[in-house]
Amino acid sequence: MEAMTTRTAALLALGLALGKPAAADETELQALKAEVNALRQELAELRAQIKTTNPTAAQAPVATPAAQLSQQPIPQVTPAPPEWQTATSVSHLAGYAAVGYTDRDNGTGAFNVANFNPIFHFLYNDLLLWEAELEIAVQENGETELNLEYTTLDLFLNDYLTLSGGKFLSPLGQFRQNLHPAWINKLPSVPPGFGHDGAAPQAEIGLQARGAVPLGQMKANYAVYVGNGPELEAEDGELHGVETEGFARDADGSKVWGGRIGVLPLTKLEIGLSAATGDAAVATEAGREPSRAYDVWGADFAYRWHNLDLRGEFIQQRIGDQPASIAPAGGTWRAWYVQGAYRFFSPRWEGVLRYGDFTSPRASQAQRQWALGLNYLFAPNVIAKLAYEFNDGLPGTPLDANRWLGQLAYGF
Repeated sequence: MEAMTTRTAALLALGLALGKPAAADETELQALKAEVNALRQELAELRAQIKTTNPTAAQAPVATPAAQLSQQPIPQVTPAPPEWQTATSVSHLAGYAAVGYTDRDNGTGAFNVANFNPIFHFLYNDLLLWEAELEIAVQENGETELNLEYTTLDLFLNDYLTLSGGKFLSPLGQFRQNLHPAWINKLPSVPPGFGHDGAAPQAEIGLQARGAVPLGQMKANYAVYVGNGPELEAEDGELHGVETEGFARDADGSKVWGGRIGVLPLTKLEIGLSAATGDAAVATEAGREPSRAYDVWGADFAYRWHNLDLRGEFIQQRIGDQPASIAPAGGTWRAWYVQGAYRFFSPRWEGVLRYGDFTSPRASQAQRQWALGLNYLFAPNVIAKLAYEFNDGLPGTPLDANRWLGQLAYGF
């Protein structure tokens, strides 16, 4: 600091000297030198005084405003949560898509599967959920078919009970409500009798209560519903089938009540029982047909042990006689299957074997089937399937022809 001060004084003196014209008066120059020397002496005295009173302060750097600000504590600011964390509503898109190929004996092979099933979810707090699934598929004639698989408003009343209203998948049995999506079903086809116009109910329009509860050391789930029920298809004085896609009308004027209860005695074993009862009627343009008894019952199981997955299901729909109807005789539609799947070599490869049997009052609908499949899982939700079916149905019909099937399915 002293050196700097000395240099400053010298520069000041030199500046003063240089700033003076050459013709300046010598007396005036001497006066300036005396003044500089006086200032230098005064500065030295001040420095000595500071060292005497506070030696550390004399050596401390001069605090600038910036340094003072840096020494002040920084206030803690809590960032505002993102909007998605405080939103009262959340939307979500899920679904699945599949493409496939079928080559039937004595037929022509064709790429005959191209469908897209978007599933929409919209949740309001933890109170209400709207969910809906569309089925968009290309038909054999090239036209695009659009169906509403289900749409419900689900009200979460508590941890054990959810109340749903609208069109929902039938809670009777396992396959329709849990296994039918292409990326979950382990074979490219559905078991005989578990598709449309089979023995297993497809959907219902009405109200449903469902949930899960502890049952001692076990767990249990349940579903009970009331709905409009099915309609009967009749032609030439005979019943041709039970239509269960879900109707927004009630042809017989009485409701169908039913449900399913499932228990899990072991962690990976579930056993379920289903039943429903009510009335059904033939839907005609001529007027209201007299109603008749409609009853359903079924049983299912699912078990998983290491890489082995076993499951099976039985379901039947029984229609009572009605002498006053255009199709007086009733009938029973019954179907069952057992299926085993095993992952080998690595979790990506999977072999599947299924046997199914469907009986119907109409011989043209009945079918028995062995299906053998090999799957490769590119990811848990991306699966490629190759299968061969040994079919036994009415001779000369497609249900009696064996066939190859290939499918690529993606769930998202």
